[in-house]
Amino acid sequence: IAALAVAIVVLQPEVKMPALTQFIDGTGPIFGGKLFPFVFITIACGAISGFHSLVASGTTPKLLTNERDVRFIGYGAMMMESFVGIMAMVAATVLEPGVYFAINSPAGVVGAEAAEAVAKITSWGFPVTVEQMQSLAASMGEATLFARTGGAPSLAVGMASIFSSTFGGGLLAVWYHFAIMFEALFILTTLDAGTRCARFMLQDLLGNLIPALGRTGWYPSVWLTSALVVGAWGYFLYIGTIDPLGGINSLWPLFGISNQMLAAIALCVATTILVKSGRARYAWVTALPLTWLVTVTSAAAWEKLFSPEPRVGFLAHARELGEQWSRGLLAPDKAGQAPQLIFNDQLDAALTGLFLVTTWVLVIETLRVCHAVLTGRRHPPLTETPHLPRRVVEDWVRD
Repeated sequence: IAALAVAIVVLQPEVKMPALTQFIDGTGPIFGGKLFPFVFITIACGAISGFHSLVASGTTPKLLTNERDVRFIGYGAMMMESFVGIMAMVAATVLEPGVYFAINSPAGVVGAEAAEAVAKITSWGFPVTVEQMQSLAASMGEATLFARTGGAPSLAVGMASIFSSTFGGGLLAVWYHFAIMFEALFILTTLDAGTRCARFMLQDLLGNLIPALGRTGWYPSVWLTSALVVGAWGYFLYIGTIDPLGGINSLWPLFGISNQMLAAIALCVATTILVKSGRARYAWVTALPLTWLVTVTSAAAWEKLFSPEPRVGFLAHARELGEQWSRGLLAPDKAGQAPQLIFNDQLDAALTGLFLVTTWVLVIETLRVCHAVLTGRRHPPLTETPHLPRRVVEDWVRD
């Protein structure tokens, strides 16, 4: 991360992607949706990370030896994540627009053949040639870079271009695969932390039904809940890999919405804590971003559910595809893909609806509790369990 930051500052690469394109109206090839509200759930972690708040609330505190480090580690890590998000956008925008769209556009949108894809992309006003893409792929040590959706390959190409321009162009393939490895390790550690968080939350939930399952030291419970969590994210990973459109159309909006809704839930908790602890005058600090997040994510989720535009709405796309399939209007290859696409749309719609309902339940409960506390009708406890002194905390207070 530091090396990329230094390279960007030293090289000051030219941003080749225009500030706005004709795809601002939501007709872009990568995924549909207008600038508002989808830009806010697309950037996701780079702006505010619900996943970060999830880890910081349950895992990070267990790793601290001194409470003085809380702000530096918690807030500093989020700032670092935003920093990485900015550099990722720089790495993507320094690519030629035609190359960027060739890498990120699914084969189902621009065509499976190289000549067909470059013709389609060039017709949008972003010229690119087959020879240009073949030369780029060869320099990166890849067989092809067409339809490498998901963002990771284009980020790696951008990072490799910046590194090679700064430290020498003879190692372009090395820098490319280094960037791929960096992303893989980043994702691996994220999956590890996410799996652990989901596992202990699932244990906590199941422990209300079967007390033995809530015991974190009981290995059968640990194995069962770990298997359920890994099976869940593994299933979505599999669904994404077999998606005929490359998975990015379905999974990325879902990821952005869920991540931002997690952030909204975290802000609900923070707002409630401020009010319950007698610091209501500071509640606006969390309430304002909470209001914005709930508005944006709810609007995005609503559009993904009920938009009549098939490129945007999950249900609209499933309905249109189902009608075309039943009437025999699809080409043989697309007819074979139709059941999978319809199922993916319906699954995404169900999950989006679940996320939306869950978030609003938390928002309404937050409003109810805060109103009861502020009007003096309720004086809820601030702890779930009796205070148990800890030596590290006691030493810090004494110091």
